[in-house]
Amino acid sequence: MPSFDAIADRLADQAIELPSWAFGNSGTRFRVFPQAGVPRDPFEKIADAAEVNRLTGLAPSVALHIPWDLVDDFGALRAHAEGLGVRLGTINSNTFQDEAYKLGSLAHRDAAVRRRAIDHHLRCIEVMDATGSRDLKIWLADGTNYPGQDDMRTRQDHLAESLAEIYAAIGDEQRLVLEYKIFEPAFYHTDVPDWGTSYAQVTALGEKAFVCLDTGHHAPSTNIEFIVMQLLRLGRLGSFDFNSRFYADDDLIVGAADPFQLFRILVEVIRGGGYGAASGVAFMLDQCHNIEQKIPGQIRSVLNVQEMTARALLLDRDALDAAQREGDVLTANGILMDAFSTDVRPALADWREARGLPRDPMRAYAASDYQSRIEADRVGGAQAGWGA
Repeated sequence: MPSFDAIADRLADQAIELPSWAFGNSGTRFRVFPQAGVPRDPFEKIADAAEVNRLTGLAPSVALHIPWDLVDDFGALRAHAEGLGVRLGTINSNTFQDEAYKLGSLAHRDAAVRRRAIDHHLRCIEVMDATGSRDLKIWLADGTNYPGQDDMRTRQDHLAESLAEIYAAIGDEQRLVLEYKIFEPAFYHTDVPDWGTSYAQVTALGEKAFVCLDTGHHAPSTNIEFIVMQLLRLGRLGSFDFNSRFYADDDLIVGAADPFQLFRILVEVIRGGGYGAASGVAFMLDQCHNIEQKIPGQIRSVLNVQEMTARALLLDRDALDAAQREGDVLTANGILMDAFSTDVRPALADWREARGLPRDPMRAYAASDYQSRIEADRVGGAQAGWGA
């Protein structure tokens, strides 16, 4: 295998965008659980995200969710972020909470509802112009619960028409990224349930449209790294939403359920040229910390991605390629497992220390007074959370 020193410079290329909503209150379908010190507005969300970046050096940007993160002056929010050493990133639309969207949004049968959803995305593009954001990310809750409830083909046609109008409005340096999810909240069919549907829709739009792959949005036993490979091969992988799931939910800390899967995904990312700023593939977390503290949950998450990236970079590609060409099954698998089994944590601690970062960001946060300060300072007002 390569030495850690041989891959150290490539680790500096890693950037993982944090979701603003990860710092707000969240919960299950049955209850949202509040925590002390939770932000009350987007400015405080960004301050918490900046603290994660200060301790890890891995999270230089923050994704916003509209309308949850609406402010009167996005220029001021942008300046606030830059003053804290981070920038505003992906703008995420929301067409799943208004009463009008009960039966769908961009794929709805009613032209008036589709018009409302399209206009929301046009407003999101205005926000992108003000924040300097590159990506508009669309995840749709659209679908049906029962066979015969609606015509699936008509819904696909409506979705294509709606996306085309939104796509026409994005700027030359902006991108539309379409996420998919196998189910939830719809139980019979989802309008964008898989990578193939997302790929078909974005390919029809043009060169500035891409697929977003959420690692928790697949059926059990799905070979996610195969999808990663295919989208990179086709030039349509725009971004990741990193998270983890055990059964049906998908917002746990990335790598919690299957660290080996995360490693395999990153092996294909690196193999396919999807790593680093020049690749155009954005790494982002999409998680909700329901029972654990918000900031440590995000710290642990970006460290998990960094650790598996380091292991993937240590893979001896030349030896693996030779074993594969010779059909040496066990040797090839052993080379892959050697990289996965390498404990890179001590080397990563040294790497962070050499860059003026804490050796152990989790411990550094626990030893700081940041949590106690925000709990004391953020008293009164309405805490941010789902729907706000």
